[in-house]
Amino acid sequence: MWSYVFGSGTLFCFLLQVITGVSLSLLYQPSSNNAYQSLEFITNKAKFGNVLRGIHYFGASGMIILVGVHMMRVYITASYKFPREMNWISGVFLLLLTIFMGFTGQLLRWDSNGVWSSVVAAEQLGRIPLVGKYMARLLIGGDTIGGQSLSRFYSYHVFIIPALMFTFIGLHLYLVLRNGISEPPKAGRLVNPATYRQWYKIFLKEKGVPFWPNAVIGDVLFSSVIIMIILGLVFIFGAPALNGPPDPSMVHTSPHPDWYMLPFFALFALMPKRIESIAMMLGPVLTVVGLLAIPFLSNKGERSPLKRPWSMFGVIIVLVFVTSLLVLGLKAPWSPKFETKALPLAVIKNSNGDTSVAHGANLFYVKGCQYCHTMHDYGGKAGPNLTNVGNRLSKDELAIRIVNGGGNMPAYGSILNKNELSNLVAFLAAQK
Repeated sequence: MWSYVFGSGTLFCFLLQVITGVSLSLLYQPSSNNAYQSLEFITNKAKFGNVLRGIHYFGASGMIILVGVHMMRVYITASYKFPREMNWISGVFLLLLTIFMGFTGQLLRWDSNGVWSSVVAAEQLGRIPLVGKYMARLLIGGDTIGGQSLSRFYSYHVFIIPALMFTFIGLHLYLVLRNGISEPPKAGRLVNPATYRQWYKIFLKEKGVPFWPNAVIGDVLFSSVIIMIILGLVFIFGAPALNGPPDPSMVHTSPHPDWYMLPFFALFALMPKRIESIAMMLGPVLTVVGLLAIPFLSNKGERSPLKRPWSMFGVIIVLVFVTSLLVLGLKAPWSPKFETKALPLAVIKNSNGDTSVAHGANLFYVKGCQYCHTMHDYGGKAGPNLTNVGNRLSKDELAIRIVNGGGNMPAYGSILNKNELSNLVAFLAAQK
């Protein structure tokens, strides 16, 4: 019985999101001028506002985890086979809508992290051949993130996606009532579409468990555990912190999405550049098509995991893959390391005591170079290690790289004046 509670647990989390979301919308102001301040008011001044935001945040995480576990249980036990093919199809769409719901909610915080994460997502979407530019514009409502983007994401998050989710949840529940809940699989008991419905009626009469009170008790107990865990997380960690209103000129921000989006960001960041655009276009399409095709490729036969070891193996592979991407996403070695400290004088190589080298070392940190480049174990790893860059590049080569940029490095020609460029080149050339 307990393996069947994940679907009802997901529904409970969704209803929790609706209730807390409606409550938050009573005070939230979806405008670029007031959104951040309204969230600050909800978090710090409104009665139980911090608790509401925390429940909404952790409820979203719980919903994504539970919908994933529910689909894995269905896949492992082959509950997608006849006559429940459409149950699986509607579940795939609910999974996609749940992920998109979580993504759109992040921008509504209207802080630097949420805004820049959406910028990164739009840029990745825009790199899809042919249609990327139009899809990015559809996502953010224009060529850049602005007030129109907030309005659009608010519409996605509050109206469009919930309406679609209610529709698919209604369809999903109707199909569950029409086709019944799949029986526990048994080795050697094959699904035959020609005789299954008649066999299922007989099976229900002999071994069926009443929904009330047997199944309801399990669902209520599991939902009680969920809300206790969520409340525990809220009281321990509180609502997600706001890290300042968005500012396009502010470089001290690390655009990390919420944890459930990190595997996607990590996958695109680690992907070889020559296949990035193609993978961004074909990867999601092939994944969705593959999920939708499962019940049609195998809608009869064996359901027992003991006779289908490849199903368990596939789930394990997916879990390891996604968990690995999540861990790498949390470390994010390709992202700027904004919390790095300025280089201490002891590691700066300046044998002649040249003041331009000292000024250049300061510029290396102030202008953000150190966020992406490592030097003497300080700094980020998004760019090449510059500890001994003076051995590899001449002063002229260093100046050209700095002025023109290259790869993922922006051009600093318009950011540095002539004296700053000279000092920065002197500093880098001295590092041998």
